[in-house]
Amino acid sequence: MRAPSRDGLRTFALTMTMSVALTAMLACGGGSSPETSPVTGGDPERGKVFISSMGCGACHVVPGVRGAVGLVGPPLTGFGQREYIAGRLVNEPENLVAWIMDPQAIDSMTAMPTLGLDTAQARDAAAYLLTLGAGGDRPRHPLPASW
Repeated sequence: MRAPSRDGLRTFALTMTMSVALTAMLACGGGSSPETSPVTGGDPERGKVFISSMGCGACHVVPGVRGAVGLVGPPLTGFGQREYIAGRLVNEPENLVAWIMDPQAIDSMTAMPTLGLDTAQARDAAAYLLTLGAGGDRPRHPLPASW
């Protein structure tokens, strides 16, 4: 039996390396563009970036957002599994978007400021928050397309 050639070994090694890399990338969800959340119509990755850039971590602990360790507002850990938003609204996408856009309109006594966000920004932030603690069996109802 003849030993494999150097070129044959290189080809084999390259093929194996590419196979492992592709498998790892697909397992981690890489290689695809950010998807829109079917629940909010927003993009969770954009929401995460937005939450970071708006400084939400100055008041909240927000898992996955570097430096988000604030203790003024409640920690947002496991937010997707919570039943209520601010003790006032059922934790559904439409309510969360409304809260993010104008919390003062819902609870005039809240310490959370109205940040002047548009609907797209609020949908993105809501999409990210609803991923926190995701994987439970709490049903979600999508926002109406006209919202």
